[in-house]
Amino acid sequence: MSTKLTVSAVSFVLCVFLASPGCSHRDAEATKHSGAGLGPRAAAQARGPETDAGGPSNRRRQRLRSQGDGPARPWGPETRVRLTDKELEAVTVAVVPASRRPMSSRLEVTGKIYAHQFRKAIVSYPFPARISRIHVRPGDWVEPGLRLVTLQSEAVGEAKSGYFKALADHELAKRSFEREQKLFDRGAGAGKNLQAAEAELKVSEASLEAAEKKLHVLGFTEEQVREAAATHEINPVITLFAPIAGKVTDNIASLGVMVDQASEIMTILDPRLLCADADIYERDIAKVRKGQKVEVSVPAYPGVVFQGTVQYVGDVIKEETRTITVRTEVENPGQRLKPGMFASLRIVLDEQNRALTVPAESVLDDKDGLMVFVKDGDAFAPRLVSTGSRLDGFIEIVSGLEAGEEVVTAGCYQLKSKLYDEILKAAGVH
Repeated sequence: MSTKLTVSAVSFVLCVFLASPGCSHRDAEATKHSGAGLGPRAAAQARGPETDAGGPSNRRRQRLRSQGDGPARPWGPETRVRLTDKELEAVTVAVVPASRRPMSSRLEVTGKIYAHQFRKAIVSYPFPARISRIHVRPGDWVEPGLRLVTLQSEAVGEAKSGYFKALADHELAKRSFEREQKLFDRGAGAGKNLQAAEAELKVSEASLEAAEKKLHVLGFTEEQVREAAATHEINPVITLFAPIAGKVTDNIASLGVMVDQASEIMTILDPRLLCADADIYERDIAKVRKGQKVEVSVPAYPGVVFQGTVQYVGDVIKEETRTITVRTEVENPGQRLKPGMFASLRIVLDEQNRALTVPAESVLDDKDGLMVFVKDGDAFAPRLVSTGSRLDGFIEIVSGLEAGEEVVTAGCYQLKSKLYDEILKAAGVH
């Protein structure tokens, strides 16, 4: 391998592995006198390439330093990795050019899955009652109007009795009014009797309407009221029906259990549409708006992305955290998401026209930075890069590459292994 390593790089590796105090001083001295006793060409190689302030090599160094690459690396812009013919037979190396493609910038936040407030119903009863029959079990899917539970209630018996009495009074008042109307029309009845009958009819109508409204308050539907009026059966029972479509989640119903207005008999949840609440910092509020697309993922299903939309951006900043709540409506195909799950949310902020990208597998970790290998003739050059958004297996390159440069996508780890193996050999570390 013809990797060109400066004396300063070799000294750096010796410092790391030998942990020799004062290494940096000796390294500086070695670099200062690296040309001593060497020919002009060897001395120039020991000093490294000389470029002007605006030259490509110097600009690249400045760019790498601006990326915050932390400690100095034992390789530089002139470092190259070459594979022998045997190594090329054993290692599959593939390259693709860095290209521009549409990319989106995203805001990554953490949140929690909640039931949608308009897709959840709590089944309860506003009067004391006893559970006499249960029609569903936890986990059952129900449709609107399906029977859930039947209750026995003294209030129901009293309301039915009052309704039947009001119904009978109304029938009597109606017949009395009709009789007085006929007598008055024939001239055989007094006007005051007709007026009294008419007043009694109006009072009975008001009483009947009040009795019917009370049944509705107790939970009776119009059909049930008509059925009660036809049968005149005083049975102190009432059946509660499903108000929405969904799955029965919480169910405390047991035969004979007493319930009242504070009891939540069961909960129905439609899990096909859920919410994800996340807190974003004050500095990011201007980036988020209603209608933006959101990608939601949970630890339970790695690699699965659930699609959502920002439905609400809060109006009040939380003083203790300086954050604001953003609510996302999340589609839940297969009903895999569960309320209470922790989630990672990626809010799509905007669509970039064309961003420089490379396949995600070509980017490697290197100490506290990121690197790629760029094809340079028959060799490969390690290059530090700064990255941005990720989308569909591609990573945006903010700096460190130019469009058209070929990066390694297969064989990256083998090249990195050989790079550091040669560095160790050059440093005398075996």
